[in-house]
Amino acid sequence: MGLADLKKELKTLDKDQLIALIADLYKKSKAAREYLDFYVQPNELERFEHYRTRVVEAFFPKRGYQLRLREGKRALSDFQKLEPAAELLADLLLVYVETGVHFTNEYGDIDEAFYTSLENVYAKALALIRQENMLAQFAARTAQVVRDTSGIGWGFHDYLAETRAMFYPESGSR
Repeated sequence: MGLADLKKELKTLDKDQLIALIADLYKKSKAAREYLDFYVQPNELERFEHYRTRVVEAFFPKRGYQLRLREGKRALSDFQKLEPAAELLADLLLVYVETGVHFTNEYGDIDEAFYTSLENVYAKALALIRQENMLAQFAARTAQVVRDTSGIGWGFHDYLAETRAMFYPESGSR
């Protein structure tokens, strides 16, 4: 079934049936509950802090030492689905990269897939920042990320420096 079919079916329901369906969905789906909670009370800063914590804990869990990169990426995706302000989304994307860089500097080199994930999120953050005309606002943080990677291998530092230079050409590549 596609979205058009769903809309057609929903149009056949009366108001009470729609309320019952949404209430049932709310009870049965954590994702739906979170979306509807945000829809009713859109406290972006509270949601940002929740997802910020999830991102940081993906790298530095409260218990154990296992890196859970997939959980960090899921937190980014879940937050983006709420359609937050661009500034908060860019901030969270940078938190992911900054925390990943901190993790590497704390524990040593990881693997290529890890760095590729950070590189992709960094490029996505920069593209969003430029699209929303926030380059000046995030200039210091994006430069600090590059500086913090100076000793990291796998071409990671070079990639971040080159990527940043595409968005901040006046600052040079390093």
